[in-house]
Amino acid sequence: MFTYDNKQQGGVPIKIWLNDLSQLDEGCLAQAQQVASLPFVYRWFVLMPDTHIGAGMPIGGVLAARDVIVPYAVGMDIGCGMSYIQTDIPYDDIKLLKAGNGYFLDETVARVLEEIPVGTSKYRRKQHSAVLDRLADYDIDVTSLPDADKILDNAYYQVGTLGGGNHFIEFQADDDGNIGIMLHSGSRHLGARICQHFNRLAADLNTLWYSRLPENSQLSFLPVESSEGKTYIRWMTLALDYAAENRARMLEKVMAVFSQMIETYLHRSVTYSDSITCHHNYAALEEHYGEKVWVHRKGATKADAGDLGIIPGAMGSSSYLVMGLGNPESFHSSSHGAGRIHSRTQAKALFPVKDVLKDLKQRDVSLAKRGMADVAEESRFAYKDIDEVMAHQQDLVRPLKRLRTVGVVKG
Repeated sequence: MFTYDNKQQGGVPIKIWLNDLSQLDEGCLAQAQQVASLPFVYRWFVLMPDTHIGAGMPIGGVLAARDVIVPYAVGMDIGCGMSYIQTDIPYDDIKLLKAGNGYFLDETVARVLEEIPVGTSKYRRKQHSAVLDRLADYDIDVTSLPDADKILDNAYYQVGTLGGGNHFIEFQADDDGNIGIMLHSGSRHLGARICQHFNRLAADLNTLWYSRLPENSQLSFLPVESSEGKTYIRWMTLALDYAAENRARMLEKVMAVFSQMIETYLHRSVTYSDSITCHHNYAALEEHYGEKVWVHRKGATKADAGDLGIIPGAMGSSSYLVMGLGNPESFHSSSHGAGRIHSRTQAKALFPVKDVLKDLKQRDVSLAKRGMADVAEESRFAYKDIDEVMAHQQDLVRPLKRLRTVGVVKG
């Protein structure tokens, strides 16, 4: 880690979990300087080792703010995060096992893809959502979000769906040779609409308050004691719980598919254990250095001492289960993944589909995906090396388990 003093830009220091500025692209640094120059930033701004440019604030950024909340410092996909569960099934028992018209993992990921809507798809029938059913518990005035009735109704059809982009469902093998299930998803359309509305509202209010924000900034803020700030926090909390429910619902379906496959082809049952879930797009009121501040983690994971976390690599590479070390300088945070080095457009231009699919085959990774035209967007070549990212944050987390992808479902 090193500290960029940021004095020339008139802002607080930026603590960066890399070796030096050569490892940070100029666009990301410029964006971080804008954030660090905001008047409400507490002590310093933080960039994780997986950081890269985002909307308004770098992904992999941690902003501690006094008395305000910033919708775009949480992000569009409120509550996006990870879930993991361990199985007692050895990878060697299923690696070459024939099932259906192919091998076990090929058939398993194909069945998961049939069960769970991906991309922009949703269920044809309304699903049960315990979170949405107790909307009154969140003390939300639904008229505070335009078209809330339609958005909430749509959310019933999307709970338990994967989405697209970097979201995934993976079967992974740990270093002991056992299979685990990992998935990455968030609050779907619900979170996006909440972010968009309250960011626009914050921008309008900031103009009325003559706030000195950079031109075309997406860093508009809401005082947490204002009615608008309180309302955003209520909607954000709902979206966080919905995102967790979304992942839990998918995990249940994946476990059901896997258990059925194991019973059919290995003639035994599966024992599941060591469940972990965590968000990496959210804000929370926390105490740091003796003061309560709103810590925004956009593409960053909470890493209090003893916290269990999940840091995934790119498709076909390694991922890690970790324990937080509670480093105060990072506001008790860690990276949320590997971090992009190429945009989606660049990745598609640089890496032919056939080369990406060949790489996955050479790595014995079974892939289930509706269309392959955009598969390069999420190839491991478009991301930083996860082991290098982990090396930069040895003072933030302790690795507990390394896993490698053996089967993946993508939108």
